Amino acid sequence: MRAFWKKILILWMTAVLLAAFLVPVPDLPILEQTARNLYFHVPMWFVMVFGFALSVFYGVRYLVRGRIEDDMKAEHAARVAALFGLLGLLTGSLWARFTWGAWWNWDPKQTLALAQLLLLGAYFALRGTVEEERRRARLSAVYAALALVTVPFLLFIIPRQLPSLHPGAEGNPAFDEITAPQMRIVFYASVVGFLGLFFWLFELSYRHGRIRRLLEAHRYRMQEG
Repeated sequence: MRAFWKKILILWMTAVLLAAFLVPVPDLPILEQTARNLYFHVPMWFVMVFGFALSVFYGVRYLVRGRIEDDMKAEHAARVAALFGLLGLLTGSLWARFTWGAWWNWDPKQTLALAQLLLLGAYFALRGTVEEERRRARLSAVYAALALVTVPFLLFIIPRQLPSLHPGAEGNPAFDEITAPQMRIVFYASVVGFLGLFFWLFELSYRHGRIRRLLEAHRYRMQEG
């Protein structure tokens, strides 16, 4: 069953990629053919937010149940979320280069997205500074829950209140006002596909973490013996 859904995901993402590059897009001012980046850039940020929220879920569950497996899942969900956030930032920078004329413009949307990614990075910095396992799990869970509260403000609310070149900000139409129906179909399919890719990477990351933990425990027992 596990292999089956992964095969379906591969076929799904193949169809999404083909549609992303082959389905006609409207001739939008400034955006033109770069509008196709909508199928990658925005879903990546959606997945980052989802992954961060999933990390908080497992962190809170650790606080309730005290099972170290939940802390491990929280860490690996955050790892994959950070990967998608970084890819979202890079695709946004690429988009800015072709539509705004520079890789980085310190646009409010860009800047606050970077701030959000740095907050996520601080989660890993915190984990790296606390050696005791249980204490690290508790502190990480609390920090992640507090950091999650900033997500709607930094990514959605504040940027919409400030002058910006980014669609959806003050003075600029949102994407749902300028995208054609066929673009929305491909976009939503892309969101579903990237969510599936997140779960696949999350599973691989978590399994790798468990194997590494078992090997370290075995090595420790060998040294003690």
